[in-house]
Amino acid sequence: MSPSLNLAPGSKPNARRVKEREPQPFAVEEPAGPLNATPSNLVGDNRSILVVDDNLVVLQAFELKLKSSGFAVTTSASAVAVARTAEQAKAELIILDLNFPTDGGMEWTGFTVIQWLRRFPEFERVPVIVVSGGDPARHKEKALAAGAVAFFQKPVIYPELLAAILQALPGPEHRTSNIEHPIPGG
Repeated sequence: MSPSLNLAPGSKPNARRVKEREPQPFAVEEPAGPLNATPSNLVGDNRSILVVDDNLVVLQAFELKLKSSGFAVTTSASAVAVARTAEQAKAELIILDLNFPTDGGMEWTGFTVIQWLRRFPEFERVPVIVVSGGDPARHKEKALAAGAVAFFQKPVIYPELLAAILQALPGPEHRTSNIEHPIPGG
């Protein structure tokens, strides 16, 4: 495990080898673009993001990219611990993989996690972005119907992910010190 990986306590990574067919976390980026022109340390404004994936390579890649954009990042390799970890990290947004190994006899998927989170009032407004190496034709509509605000196929084009994150996060006028988000216009 890398010393820079901010893995949530109690979150155990899957010891499986990275599958050869599993795509890289990010696509190769073009050197210049409108989002790249913004000073990266200001874009995230230390907003709290939880990244959940059972692959440590993916977790580390997302953590490094998001931190370089100024976000506070917590990672978890456990789908079961998402609610607890999101609460502890005061997550304002969750980036969630779809496929997880069976844990405790129950099969957890990103869809199961989203359904579980929506049962808690403090998480019903936390935006979830789904990232998957699986078939987008099979998963995108289902993820969006389950409540995800965006779906990305691996390898992810980071400027597009960053734009989705910034769009999904409540504006500064709606920021709170805890994980509850006010209902817009309410």
